[in-house]
Amino acid sequence: MRKPPPFDSQYEAAGSLAERVAADGAYCVAAISAFSGDEGRSADEVFLEQNVRFQAHIADAAALDALQAELVFSLDRLTAEVSADLDSFRGLTLREKMAGWTSRQRMWRMYTERVREAPVIERLLELLTKSDALARLIGGQRASIIERHRAAERGLVDIVEQRRRLVDSIDIARLKMKELNAKALTTQGRIGVYGNRAHWEQMEAERRALKAEAEQISAGEHEMRDDSQRRERFIGLFQSFVDSLNGRIAACNVLLRKLMIDVEERLIIYQAQVDTDRPGMKMRIKPELFPDIAAPIGLFEKGMLVAQDLERRKSRADLEFIGRFPTYAEPLPETSGAPLIDTARRSFRFSLPFLRS
Repeated sequence: MRKPPPFDSQYEAAGSLAERVAADGAYCVAAISAFSGDEGRSADEVFLEQNVRFQAHIADAAALDALQAELVFSLDRLTAEVSADLDSFRGLTLREKMAGWTSRQRMWRMYTERVREAPVIERLLELLTKSDALARLIGGQRASIIERHRAAERGLVDIVEQRRRLVDSIDIARLKMKELNAKALTTQGRIGVYGNRAHWEQMEAERRALKAEAEQISAGEHEMRDDSQRRERFIGLFQSFVDSLNGRIAACNVLLRKLMIDVEERLIIYQAQVDTDRPGMKMRIKPELFPDIAAPIGLFEKGMLVAQDLERRKSRADLEFIGRFPTYAEPLPETSGAPLIDTARRSFRFSLPFLRS
């Protein structure tokens, strides 16, 4: 099993990287929105500068997504560790068994006190706190990415539309040049054939005017062609940025879906481990205490979390997670497929050999 790095240090690193990615992303969106056809500097100079900034941002954003995936993975593994510790409480200690020889009630009271005094419940609450913080980080990223994606896509559409109009203007200019050159050639062919010298001089003047107009249109067509090619170059860069944002939105969706299902799993473990009917036990887990994972906690409060249904959804979420982040496609443990805690198991008192008649 791959051992994840410490959660707290990874979370702090992700928060710092998220701030830088947000600032660089804002620069990229502003560059797209401010793009125009007339630059003070050369097109090559501007493109090289922006290409470096855009590619660096795309790389940093991919690193941030990977870091957030690492955090989700870390919490999942910490949950597995808590589950393993809980398994150690399923059996009775020798002291509890000896107490059971004289009083079953005292035996189970000792067992219950031992479980409740164990730090496992506090670890589950700590996992929920970390889950809430991580959901806030990923959810905040998703919201800002969606806004940047809308602004960038809107700017990109405008640039593409401007280039389309340029291409249309270039086509019109070329047709006009062809028409003028054809007229000039026809006029040239008539000189010396029809009319007198005065007519020839007039036709020559007309030919020169047609050629001058054609050359003027040609110069404009050349400028438009250069502008169109420049826009095409930037469009490719801007499209890569928009595509990366779209991919990041999908990645955040996968991460949040897995994280929320994992939160449900932690709540089911908590629900199975403690007596939620005891005063104060449910009060420790309320939506207002964990606002960013309030949805699954709301289900927990209403008693609507079902382990059997969760197992199917978690399996699907894990497959989506691995599909998006193949780094975590590791062999499943031998106990795969079994719930982390068997909430439907019979009471120990009905399965221990020394209690059977």
